[in-house]
Amino acid sequence: MASVSKDLATQIKKLEEQFTVDEQKLKEITDHFVSELTKGLTVNGGSIPMNPTWVMSFPTGYETGTYLALDMGGTNLRVCEITLPEGRGEFDITQSKYKLPEELKTGSADELWGYIADCLQQFIEAHHAGEVLTPLPLGFTFSYPATQEYIDHGILQRWTKGFDIEGVEGKDVVPMFEAALAERGLPVKLIALINDTTGTLIASAYTDDQVKIGCIFGTGCNAAYMEECGEIPKLAHLNLDPKAPMAINCEWGAFDNEHKILPRTPYDIIIDRDSPRPGQQAFEKMIAGLYLGEVFRLVLVDLHENTEVSIFEGQDVSKLKKAFTLDSSFLSLIEEDPFENLSETHDLIQKTLGINCESGELELIRRLAELIGTRAARLSACGVAAICKKKGISSCHVGADGSVFNKYPHFKQRGAAALREILGWNGKSDPIDVCAAEDGSGVGAALIAALTLQRIRQGNLAGVKMSSTILTETNPNTVLLNH
Repeated sequence: MASVSKDLATQIKKLEEQFTVDEQKLKEITDHFVSELTKGLTVNGGSIPMNPTWVMSFPTGYETGTYLALDMGGTNLRVCEITLPEGRGEFDITQSKYKLPEELKTGSADELWGYIADCLQQFIEAHHAGEVLTPLPLGFTFSYPATQEYIDHGILQRWTKGFDIEGVEGKDVVPMFEAALAERGLPVKLIALINDTTGTLIASAYTDDQVKIGCIFGTGCNAAYMEECGEIPKLAHLNLDPKAPMAINCEWGAFDNEHKILPRTPYDIIIDRDSPRPGQQAFEKMIAGLYLGEVFRLVLVDLHENTEVSIFEGQDVSKLKKAFTLDSSFLSLIEEDPFENLSETHDLIQKTLGINCESGELELIRRLAELIGTRAARLSACGVAAICKKKGISSCHVGADGSVFNKYPHFKQRGAAALREILGWNGKSDPIDVCAAEDGSGVGAALIAALTLQRIRQGNLAGVKMSSTILTETNPNTVLLNH
């Protein structure tokens, strides 16, 4: 860093001290995480919701049949037909995407469910023209905060992702959806309403029986894993078999909302203070893609306003001062710059922010991106390590999805290094491997529908609201084999 002036070199050192999470701190965070995961399963609960999902088994890999999956995200609606053949862990998928019109997001509930049902109708007519169909079982990935006492129902807690439709929050979304299906006479029966993270766990376990945990590291962050019912005190009143498995949707973005353990910088505190929900999603605000670019921006604004630091002198920083103008992909591009003189970073900052950087400023910018990206990866490893410690898992695969995991440079390697430190591994290979997940919101939803049908037919009706209608209305030829 010969080209860096003394004052910028001092600032880089300060930033390294603020953003570096050492091994001892990682271990302290992980231990607190374990206790918070346990607390979330109690009757009184804790910051981490630890929602039971009523998914009560891993797939064997030999499930068969044809299923529909519906994936309602923030921008698109995806309809899939998934066929599970008899080969282990295999699937065939046919899918179509439909744009969710912006006006729909603030329209009426009837318009929303009607549009979704119309898309399903289009899909079925395109792929099953002229066929007489018995109702096809459907898994619905509904990635909005919902309370589920049953796998085939869900009460919307609050809209996110730009939706604000009156008359849906606080209500069960399934009857509204089913009314729209009935109105059109569609041969579809909803079996399971699922969260994308739970789907990621199940889809990944279908193709890889070493998978024990599913994670999302994207715009937000989350994890799901399989717990024993006897370890879930808040379900004790249901008298379930204590050894029966139950997938838990952690919603772990809420870890440390009390601010007891995470090493927050002044910039993290500003992000929380100015967010729509201060005091919530503390962990998510330090590791998720939505916030990484904003931490980066706040640091640069702070340095520019510091009279002891000479950075961006005589430049127009008005674009830099606009909140959330930079996202995690901006940091990715900086970290991917292959040139020693950081010419791509120079051009990126010039084009995006209208700032012409000197070489020393570029060095600071590169180091800052590395520090923020590394901190996110290392903190994310604490959550994975906590589940492994809680469950006594010494070896497994973790199915991970999301834009940060898939696209952010070195995220996987940095997370793996942190896991090695936390869990004290010294060998050549890592016993817990975080790897790319299968399609959770499509294949995962279909598999959960399959698993739910299977257990209903076996007489396990725990957490199923409409078991009798599910059995009478779904296709009896949808069979599942246990090998």
